[in-house]
Amino acid sequence: MDYAILESWLEFAVRWVHVITGIAWIGSSFYFIALDLGLRKSNDRRKDVHGEEWQVHGGGFYHVQKYLVAPDRLPEHLIWFKWESYSTWLSGFTMLILVYYMGAELYLVDPNVMDIPIWQAILISLASLAFGWIIYDLICKSKFGDNNTRLMVLLYIILVAMAWGYTQVFTGRAALLHLGAFTASIMTGNVFFIIMPNQRVVVADLRAGRTPDPKYGKIAKQRSTHNNYLTLPVIFLMLSNHYPLAFASQYNWLIASLVFLMGVTIRHYFNTRHANKGNPVWTWGATVVLFLVIIWLSSLTAPTAETDNAAMNPAIQKFVQAEGFQDAYDIVSGNCTMCHADQPSYDGIAFAPKGVHLETEAQVAFAAKRIYLQAGVTHAMPPPSASYLEPEDRAVLVAWYRNATGG
Repeated sequence: MDYAILESWLEFAVRWVHVITGIAWIGSSFYFIALDLGLRKSNDRRKDVHGEEWQVHGGGFYHVQKYLVAPDRLPEHLIWFKWESYSTWLSGFTMLILVYYMGAELYLVDPNVMDIPIWQAILISLASLAFGWIIYDLICKSKFGDNNTRLMVLLYIILVAMAWGYTQVFTGRAALLHLGAFTASIMTGNVFFIIMPNQRVVVADLRAGRTPDPKYGKIAKQRSTHNNYLTLPVIFLMLSNHYPLAFASQYNWLIASLVFLMGVTIRHYFNTRHANKGNPVWTWGATVVLFLVIIWLSSLTAPTAETDNAAMNPAIQKFVQAEGFQDAYDIVSGNCTMCHADQPSYDGIAFAPKGVHLETEAQVAFAAKRIYLQAGVTHAMPPPSASYLEPEDRAVLVAWYRNATGG
């Protein structure tokens, strides 16, 4: 058992937690938005009963009522929806550390984009996440934020600017991932700094016998609506690191910008349906058009390799200089480059899978950990239908990687 295997399983475990908590957060968010929009006028004569809805699920019936501010008497058992958001952000930030901070030389810094020290890149990353929340929160609390449509337009402009800005600093993979983290930090900030504190104020007023101010609910509803429209683009951006056509394109920042519009059109359709205000099928046409534009933008230039100057990186040089590298390079060249090339020769492969290029010594050294895990320790690569790698060849790849890492 070596560090690379343990690190890979740690990343998998944290990613698993991230997906689980993300499903819980998104699921509850979508449910409550749909519930809120679908409320019918209640026949209940009690004060402040704003609306109700009858639902059926799992063989049972549920009667849900919403109070405009709060009930006269606070129930003993009150469920708070907060840890789904917090856990999603914390696990996502942990992934950012494991993949992009600890692997900054490979995945965060690209000398061809901006040649900066790793510590500076990490500092820019952290500062940008904090900046996102601060500027967003200040705008929301200003007079400008009183108009929600105007506020959303400005927020979109900020997101487009950040999309472009990230691509001027980080690798394409890291740029789109950071844009997702930037947006997700705003969403979790809404829960932690606004929605939950406002709900605590209402609860405190009720327990003290005071009448809660409706403004706290109104503010929380605004932030919750923002989260609702930002959710789908965040999911796309978090998945984008698996698809070079998105992150390795020359127009990756523009692709990300259009994804936010797709999120709006999709959510507008469902929100309108849940509110019983019609069936805006035009939103699906708009979504398809936006997606086709994204596909077109991605096809204007072939996805670029993750690094063109990898040999200049000390972390990569140790793999080139390690014992067994030449044998490993020959094995990779003979079994992998038909697909993992700038112009793949394997039928049906137009671009290098996952943006991994294995033509030069520098590129093979750059992908050393992937080669070790997928073609050395496991048999994930190459696909049996494309090439068969002998056990002795896999042993060579394992020995080379461990020689380089001291494993």
